[in-house]
Amino acid sequence: MPPLEDTTEPDAAAVEAGLDALDTPAVAAKRTSGWRRFTRSVLPPVSFLVLVIVVWQALWAAAFWPEYQLPAPLTVWTELWNRFTSGDAFGFVWTSVHRAVLGFLIAIVIATPLGLLVAKVRLVRAGVGPFLSGLQSLPSVAWVPAAVLWFGVEPAAMYVVLLLGSVPSIANGLVAGIDQIPPILPRVGKVLGAGRLATARHILLPAALPGYLAGLKQGWAFSWRSLMAAEIIATSPLLGKGLGAYLDDGRFLNDMSTVIAAIVLILLVGVGIELLVFRPLERAVLRARGLGSL
Repeated sequence: MPPLEDTTEPDAAAVEAGLDALDTPAVAAKRTSGWRRFTRSVLPPVSFLVLVIVVWQALWAAAFWPEYQLPAPLTVWTELWNRFTSGDAFGFVWTSVHRAVLGFLIAIVIATPLGLLVAKVRLVRAGVGPFLSGLQSLPSVAWVPAAVLWFGVEPAAMYVVLLLGSVPSIANGLVAGIDQIPPILPRVGKVLGAGRLATARHILLPAALPGYLAGLKQGWAFSWRSLMAAEIIATSPLLGKGLGAYLDDGRFLNDMSTVIAAIVLILLVGVGIELLVFRPLERAVLRARGLGSL
């Protein structure tokens, strides 16, 4: 009878190869072509936009509402084209966007350490946590009259409204992300000699990145809405003319084409920030965790 072969080492090698395959992100083997990515990411929103314009044109042609309430898409396009060719649109967008970005960066600087404190210090969470949640649910437009009375119709009032709208969302997102971190990770860092600062920088923030990023997205949305509300309510030559003021001009002049054109510009900024900033960040985070598709 021939001797039995020893298959221990091949089996161990196969098991090791299988474990390595499990550790390797599955998305690495599923690289889609550029054309397929284009059709998946660009065609659906473009198709939806075309559908909206077709329905809009049909409603205008049916004359359910008078012209001053529902202008034709071509009328709104003419208004937008005139604003772009004259350069006014770029001025409106720059005034609002640079103010929003600066305020959002300040909000990140304030909200990040605040979120770390709320997440890791029980006394701070018990005292500050409920107020953060309450501020997050409070409409930011409610702060506009108070900010104007405190600081006057000046840029400081705009930044106060913007910060009060975005800081709670960013801090709460970071707190939610830290709460989902496995307790073993901070313990390992402590055993390896990491101090509080090193633990926050190298363990807590990277591990809480998905929740933190969700908080950043929500914080940007809240800050953008807060700024638009403030620009509509508080107008002054000291503030410049942003998208909110342009929208209010349409209301004041009873010009619906201007109102819709301003809404389109505000929407384009929101979509642009999502596609150019947050969508790539989300993909990078998911890809690093083997959860996204390339």
